[in-house]
Amino acid sequence: MSNYHDLEVWRLAHALVLNVHTEAKRIRGAEYTSLRSQMVRAAMSVPTNLVEGSAQESAREFCRFIKIALNSSAELEYHLLLGRDLGLMKPEPFNSLTDQTTKVRKMLWGLLRGVSRRIDAAKTQRS
Repeated sequence: MSNYHDLEVWRLAHALVLNVHTEAKRIRGAEYTSLRSQMVRAAMSVPTNLVEGSAQESAREFCRFIKIALNSSAELEYHLLLGRDLGLMKPEPFNSLTDQTTKVRKMLWGLLRGVSRRIDAAKTQRS
């Protein structure tokens, strides 16, 4: 399909992973090991699915991976909210990571719409 390095959304999602990882390391306590892990895993899933999707042979398959990335961004948003509500994250990093997650999600929706339009255009040309 395409080179994932060329996707701005991939670059932003990769930066988000690095920022989430940094913040997750600040969460202390053995009882929060699962939350830390889930935060990082959900964040990592976003750019990982863009990489995997961009390697697919069809636009339809790429769309499927974009949808998975969208789902992971929603999961990350919840984990951030939970971390904040448990008092594990300060407002500033929470707001920053949430804003980054929202921006990535909006870009993923745009990418999904663009790839879907290409699929629809190809169908129309074949008809």
